[in-house]
Amino acid sequence: MNIWMTLQKALELYPEKIGVVDGQKRLTYEEVGFRASCLALFLRDRGISKGDRVAILEFNSHRFLEAYYALAALGGILNPLNFRLSAGELAYIIRDSGSRWLLANSRFRDLVTGTISHGVPLEGIVWMDGASSLDSGLDEVEYEEALGEKNRWISPEPVEENQVAHLYYTSGTTGRPKGVMLTHKNVCVHALGTIAELHLTDRDVWAHVAPMFHLADAWATFAISWVGGRHVMVPQFSPEVVLETIERERVTISNLIPTMLNLMVKHPEARSHDYSSLRVILSGGAPIATEVVRSIIETFGCDYIQTYGMTETSPYLTLSILKEHLASLSPQEQLNFKARTGRPFIAVELKVVDEEGRPVPPDDKTVGEIWVRGDTVTPGYWNLPEETKAAFQNGWLKTGDLAVVDKEGYVNIVDRKKDMILTGGENVYSTEVENVLYMHPKVLEAAVFGVPDEKWGEAVKAAIVLKPGESATEEELIAFCKERLAHYKCPKSIDFLPELPKTGSGKITKKALRDPYWKGYEKRVH
Repeated sequence: MNIWMTLQKALELYPEKIGVVDGQKRLTYEEVGFRASCLALFLRDRGISKGDRVAILEFNSHRFLEAYYALAALGGILNPLNFRLSAGELAYIIRDSGSRWLLANSRFRDLVTGTISHGVPLEGIVWMDGASSLDSGLDEVEYEEALGEKNRWISPEPVEENQVAHLYYTSGTTGRPKGVMLTHKNVCVHALGTIAELHLTDRDVWAHVAPMFHLADAWATFAISWVGGRHVMVPQFSPEVVLETIERERVTISNLIPTMLNLMVKHPEARSHDYSSLRVILSGGAPIATEVVRSIIETFGCDYIQTYGMTETSPYLTLSILKEHLASLSPQEQLNFKARTGRPFIAVELKVVDEEGRPVPPDDKTVGEIWVRGDTVTPGYWNLPEETKAAFQNGWLKTGDLAVVDKEGYVNIVDRKKDMILTGGENVYSTEVENVLYMHPKVLEAAVFGVPDEKWGEAVKAAIVLKPGESATEEELIAFCKERLAHYKCPKSIDFLPELPKTGSGKITKKALRDPYWKGYEKRVH
């Protein structure tokens, strides 16, 4: 089982079908496969072989997809980079991974220059969208020229299924980034699982909206190719562009970050497009408020599935797909299930356990930590044996996510361990408070976190972005929460901000909001 075989199937069954749409460019699967082959041959001539690392700094594009397959053909390891990181952070990742070549979009020229200045082991750069020489002393080649050097098909290298295929670096919110290793088997088993769970076929049109350096979207590269579906590239997120793309390209399915979906359904033009092609919208990468789920279903008129996963698990761990007998429930009762984290993904074993590692009762009340195992779970972290050992217990990956589980087997995440707020001896789960804030008609985005408090230890604080043209007071929003929550769970104070800080994948990052308040305080231990 290897990644190249997912493209090989499309080459055998759908060679003349348009496999990728990228702006004005429309490529058949045969063209995509040939281009990936040519890139692989170019890199092989530069000494890249089995096990070697190549980094990529690129927007969503046909070139990104080609790179995933070129490295698979070589038996090499692709290291996708988050383009929102600083030059110093990227230099650390390139050094830690030992990446020998960099595939980079020329719009990141200054970022690449800064990265090189920090000292990296790069031997060359392939500029993805045109020449952009840095006079760096490195071998620099333009992408299309690199492909033109060979102009023939490669014979893919035989690879073991447990060989590492990808290195995804975590965002480093609790220290230095860690390289998550995913094997060919991890990626392929996950792709097969999504094909089964989501009923993917050659009729599907997937919109790559979430960044392809992030697994919220990257997994679809392989699953959609395997079934002969169509990839539609959206280089950078814009609500208007995504809404227009769904209509124009007759998109059937996509997985977006909740912050993206929230901005889309609240966009003034959201109700003016034709979404009849959509059969399902998935959200993943972060928790999502029930009110946003309701708006998604109403706006797009299609099915909705919440997903939950981790980089370490390829990524899906749960899907909020309704069991057959639950489809007879009322719309509101169905919504309650759809807005939950979901039941276990077909390719994994999952349990919610207490501090002694015992399964919690399925009462939808008792909180425990999610543990998982299966063929989609990472073998560990790159060159970090101690961190790898600490992440597992008796073969189970400890996710760090706190959840409850109901009698139907659906889990619902209440918080990350590090985001739980301990105030006056009471646990407050930030997602519960955020869900209430998202119910307020003036709120566009919300993040809840704990800040130091002499009396209570921690106090609940919210950061709010209001909808354009709206105004609200701190007292108004706190009173709104007190009508719907126990008072100890409600924000004691609110910061109104023009925007919330986000990661490169579009997730709200609470660390950036929380850290200034905790500067000088000892790190909390929950």
